[in-house]
Amino acid sequence: MPLQVALAAPAAHSYPGVPERPTVGVAAPVDQTITGRVTDDQGQPLPGATVVVKGTTIGTGTDGDGRFSLVVPTANQGGTLLISSIGFTSQEFPLGSRTTFDVRMVTDTKALEEVVVVGYGTQKRSDVTGSVVSVPQDRLEKLPVSNVAQALQGAVAGVQITGGSSVPGNQPSIRIRGVRSITANADPYLIVDGVPFPGNLNDINPNNIASIEILKDASSTAIYGTRGSNGVILISTKRGKTGKPQIRYNGYIGPEYLNNRLRPLDGPAYSAKYQEFARQRGLNVTPVPNLGEQANYEAGRTVDWFDEISQQGMIQDHNLSVSGGTDDVKYFVSGDYFKQKGVVKGFQFQRISLRTNIDANLTPWLRVGTSAFFSSNNDDGGRADLSLAQVASPYGTIYNPDGSYTVFPQPPEQLIKNPLVGLTTTRESRVNQLTGTGYAEVAPNFLDGLKYRLNATYSYRPYRYAYYEGRAFGNLRGGAQLVNDERMNYTIENLLIYNKDIGKHHFDVTALYSSQQNTYFTTTENASGFINDEIGFNSIGSGSNTPTISSYSERRALVSQMGRINYNYDSRYLFTATARRDGSSVFGVNADKYAIFPSVAVGWNIANEAFLRDNSKISNLKLRFSYGITGNEAIPAYGTITGLALGQYAYGGVASTSLRAGTIGNIGLGNANLKWEQTSSVNYAVDFGFFNNRLSGTVEYYDAKTKDLLLARQIPIITGYNSILDNIGRVQNRGIELTLTSVNIDKNGFNWSTNFNISGNRNKILDLYGNGTDDIGNRRFIGKPLSAIYDYEKVGVWQVGEDPSALDPGAKPGDLKFADLNGDGRITSLDRQYLGTALPDYSAGLTNTFAYKGFSLRIFFQTVQGVLKNNPTLNFLDLGGRLNTPREVGYWTPENMSQDRPGLNYFNPRGYGYPSNASFTRLKDITLNYTFAPALVERLKLGGVSAYISGRNLYTWTDWVGYDPEQNYTLGNGTGNTDGNGPPNFPNVATYVFGLNLTLR
Repeated sequence: MPLQVALAAPAAHSYPGVPERPTVGVAAPVDQTITGRVTDDQGQPLPGATVVVKGTTIGTGTDGDGRFSLVVPTANQGGTLLISSIGFTSQEFPLGSRTTFDVRMVTDTKALEEVVVVGYGTQKRSDVTGSVVSVPQDRLEKLPVSNVAQALQGAVAGVQITGGSSVPGNQPSIRIRGVRSITANADPYLIVDGVPFPGNLNDINPNNIASIEILKDASSTAIYGTRGSNGVILISTKRGKTGKPQIRYNGYIGPEYLNNRLRPLDGPAYSAKYQEFARQRGLNVTPVPNLGEQANYEAGRTVDWFDEISQQGMIQDHNLSVSGGTDDVKYFVSGDYFKQKGVVKGFQFQRISLRTNIDANLTPWLRVGTSAFFSSNNDDGGRADLSLAQVASPYGTIYNPDGSYTVFPQPPEQLIKNPLVGLTTTRESRVNQLTGTGYAEVAPNFLDGLKYRLNATYSYRPYRYAYYEGRAFGNLRGGAQLVNDERMNYTIENLLIYNKDIGKHHFDVTALYSSQQNTYFTTTENASGFINDEIGFNSIGSGSNTPTISSYSERRALVSQMGRINYNYDSRYLFTATARRDGSSVFGVNADKYAIFPSVAVGWNIANEAFLRDNSKISNLKLRFSYGITGNEAIPAYGTITGLALGQYAYGGVASTSLRAGTIGNIGLGNANLKWEQTSSVNYAVDFGFFNNRLSGTVEYYDAKTKDLLLARQIPIITGYNSILDNIGRVQNRGIELTLTSVNIDKNGFNWSTNFNISGNRNKILDLYGNGTDDIGNRRFIGKPLSAIYDYEKVGVWQVGEDPSALDPGAKPGDLKFADLNGDGRITSLDRQYLGTALPDYSAGLTNTFAYKGFSLRIFFQTVQGVLKNNPTLNFLDLGGRLNTPREVGYWTPENMSQDRPGLNYFNPRGYGYPSNASFTRLKDITLNYTFAPALVERLKLGGVSAYISGRNLYTWTDWVGYDPEQNYTLGNGTGNTDGNGPPNFPNVATYVFGLNLTLR
């Protein structure tokens, strides 16, 4: 009997419908493993949800697929499972015999407790007074991009991301609420895990990102002072959570294709074009312009240079991470390999990255952590040339008899090289980023709510570029270049934080003292005259010509103090005040290197008032207002110093060394009076939610004025310099932003939700040089936006029988016809006018997400409207009729009487830029995802499995004639760009991938 009592199972652990356990001759009860999946109210996986046995410390968190696995000891198997997540109502489930849970959380519309990252801390979403937008989580995953900025295009109101080139590894341009500066840097400030990140977004593996917040108004960015003048991007990487080790693989692979082709003319069309050129020019008409093309023409042999330079593109990414920890020590380790093979031969980009994040509670009052990050970017390789392929003759010859590439495929023409000879060059381009970050956080026992935090980070970024071109490229003496540079950065921040609640009053005070230093050093060596091509740049001193060597070094430092107070009463009345004082080394000795940047913001949570608290229709209603001043010091480090350069002169028949006018960092005459460029801005906003947040969103209006622009202005060349930096000019940016989220259908397991954003910005130059005059040479006009298009107004083409001699002497049939805008009866430079701007009138994004059981489908459209850009495709200089041209361009003949395109004998003497509408609407991406059912995952002994297919840049609607309206190309010059020193032409691509997310137990 004692044996029976000792082994009898407690009644609390009995299972309905199951006989009682035998009391003799059986093993003791064992621990039980429970698994499950947690989704949000739209059926999407909910990572980071907390799963615990109520009243115990037994718990875990959900992974990226919303899955969890938890071992419940025997003594707790009759308990209650508690599942919670910020912004959702907690749910409880009795354990009993149940081992699998599929839980759909419900949004806590009244609490609105979502925590968002703000400068130097976090806040509840409901208590935020500034303009802080969180990037939708679905934009951070399952998209085939090398740079996370590419995934954000069109997804965030007020943030314009432009991919100037589709070259693998290219860094897009990011502008937050317009262009606020003309000469100074306009890039946003990048913060990763709370500390400044000296690299760029190409270095950051998207798989490691947990969240992205974008700070847009002065109230939220002023806490970063000068560095926040162009907006701030806050990135939080994934960190470990309490629970057993969780191993996760994320990967995708798929092909890339040319999205849009500008096809060169084929052989007969090319020949017809040249013959038409010869007729219009009055030359002897021959089938082809060059003798070296004659044999291929007569034999009917043609080459499609576009096909020759193209290849099947491929993109892949593989990420493996391990995370977990105890209540006291948590870890996250991730490794990633990314590779993109371009659709043009020779173009490629690969990145290897490693990250480790560790957080440890050493004592009840001391918490420490480290983050170590390494990335290695490589875009080596000689490259084929798209611009040359566009203009080369289809009757050219690719190979010599020995199988090598012809250097000049259509002799004796030496303007156009073989588009493939760039593949014979040796080119290395590699950059590494090594960053180490550590923090220590002290929470003393003597004052509850007080915390001191020390942040320290150091970064080292070496870059190496090496290039050699030899005989196969057409350089009979060989040419080599080596560039080595390194950047070193450190930041030390001391933070004192105090939180206090007194009844319904909440106080949050933050104080900061920080120091930053950035150093940069570079050397460049050039040599030529190599006896052969065997050694290349590996022995640059072997060149017979004296190598040229140059170097440059700079240091810039910033010291800052900051104070901020957040106050709210009962989460109804909100107040934030910030002041930051920055001192920068870049300013002159005659100016104050320090400046103070204040801001203030207020908010009113109307939905928390008693008269709306129980309103069934209004879930959220908040008014926000902010005002602040930010600064900009992003100019060359030595812009206040007059540059000098070495010169040689003859004195007494002897060569002597002298000093002459020179530049430092592309700046000429120094200005010791330089001071801060400052932007003052106001922001008005309304946050709303209706019908239990079935419809929610934000409307914001802002007005920002920048004064004392750090602007490079022209000065008389008699000084020895042609420019000087000065604090002159004012610019204004005003705009409105709307973000909407709706749950259209949520019934019977089917969910359809929509996210929509639209933003319009109006940029205007208020003043330039203090005298109210325009700067026509630089296309800057008072009262007009930056990036102005200033040109003639084309009204047609002069036709046979028309007499242009009075209006436009020298014009002939087939030449462009322009409007006489000033009415003086002649076409002169005075007839140019402002036609528009390359800055868009508005941009928008629309995402529809459909979810049913384990399936989800996301469709995203992007549009950019009101853009006017000069079109290099139409501004095609034929250079004596010897170049090929795109089929889409066309040309005037006396027979077709085109009123749009000029004749082949027109050489654009007025420099008309062919401004064209570059607006577009794009089916940006589609992703179909399937998350495997928990029961199947359980049978597979896995923690979670999801698979997806995704397509990107699928279709574009536009009137633009060219490869892509968003990108910049240089077509028609025939010079190409194979050495990699400039932005090479590269077509836009469509990408299709298959991806797999796999979590092991």
